[in-house]
Amino acid sequence: MSLIKSISGIRGTIGGNPGDAFTPLDIVKFTSSYAKFIKERAGKKERYKVVVGRDARISGIMAENLVCGTLISCGIDVVKAGLASTPTVEMGVVFEKADGGIILTASHNPKEWNALKLLNEKGEFLDAQDGSRILEVVNQESFEYSQVDKLGIITEKDFTDKHIQAVLSHPLVDTEAIYRSGYTVVLDAVNSVGGIVMPALLEALGVSVIKINCEPNGRFPHNPEPLPEHLTELSGTVVKEGAILGVAVDPDVDRLALINEDGNAFGEEYTLVAVADYVLSHKKGSTVSNLSSTRALRDVTEAAGQEYHSSAVGEVNVVTLMKKVNAVIGGEGNGGVIVPDLHYGRDALIGLALFLSHLANSNCTPTQLKSKYPKYEMAKKRMELSPSMDVDSILEKIKSKYSGQKITDIDGVKIDFESERKWVHLRKSNTEPIIRIYAEAQDAQQANDIASKIISDINTL
Repeated sequence: MSLIKSISGIRGTIGGNPGDAFTPLDIVKFTSSYAKFIKERAGKKERYKVVVGRDARISGIMAENLVCGTLISCGIDVVKAGLASTPTVEMGVVFEKADGGIILTASHNPKEWNALKLLNEKGEFLDAQDGSRILEVVNQESFEYSQVDKLGIITEKDFTDKHIQAVLSHPLVDTEAIYRSGYTVVLDAVNSVGGIVMPALLEALGVSVIKINCEPNGRFPHNPEPLPEHLTELSGTVVKEGAILGVAVDPDVDRLALINEDGNAFGEEYTLVAVADYVLSHKKGSTVSNLSSTRALRDVTEAAGQEYHSSAVGEVNVVTLMKKVNAVIGGEGNGGVIVPDLHYGRDALIGLALFLSHLANSNCTPTQLKSKYPKYEMAKKRMELSPSMDVDSILEKIKSKYSGQKITDIDGVKIDFESERKWVHLRKSNTEPIIRIYAEAQDAQQANDIASKIISDINTL
């Protein structure tokens, strides 16, 4: 697999030949470029500070040592957070008033992958302009290293407890209602940092936790993306133990997937829907998700008399739009919940605390709660592209063919069939020669039909 360089950082597989994998040299170059960017952004000052944290991947310690060593060689002080979730590192940047942060995680990718995720001084992912500057410095190799008397220093600090306390202190987290409910929850943390932070949060909420795959050794027992087909052990344990809920997180704990008391999936798309429903019942304001997320969020938002907005795909795009419309809740349909009055990042901790608050106040089971929401099914397909295909031309022709429908073209082409309550979204991949085609309708057959129809349309253009 080729190394993937993008505005949000760099990722790839550990081992292999340069150019074909994520090598130590790549880590040093990108960290050096980031260090130069940090100094440019912060301006001239006596000391610079960056928070560094990692998930529990096997390659994490190796990557952490390279990153920290490179940063201090560039004259930047490092606050080493050690094993820490992505949202914990994001909050750590704010807690420390640091100039930035680096998270060593490949999110839901398999164990051989790792990545550098880069943060600004707000603890948020870099935008396109900032990312382009880092890529420019990497390509030019115009790195700047410090004299021996100007080297940075490394200190260690664990931000996990402070993150948990911030979640518990959130005004909409009803700790008393959760505690009174006496819940038992099964947790699958895929042997990464969720095995540290999620039990601590649940226990602080008075929830009994049955732990599976919670040893943070980086040896993922199943595909780490928290999809229902990968969570069969969790589903079975929930039913066997008579638990109220199953909780799954990805290796860096920014995505939250839930299993109902009967062993069926609550649905990753509906994590945000349920949390938004709860937030909107207490606080009025707009909501935001990306174009490929379920329409159910729009329905719930409008039922509450508020406005829904959709952004281009990508967390940084969701956050940008949330700030623009002053949204009270937002996120993505992959189980990513963003609560802006905590911080602008996907965070499974606040997502779970708010979901449990909603469940406790509703006095119902997860299955009963899910039944309250509009029912939609999604189909996700991909179409391989030949070298001769002009994707931009294809998208323009599809726009023309469906010009009678509502068209959104801020990120590929999304076609909304408003009268039929269904949509289809076409996006060109930045990393593979494919078009991603996501469709949603009120039943699975309709969703598959519209996605297949679009593929047929493309083949006949």
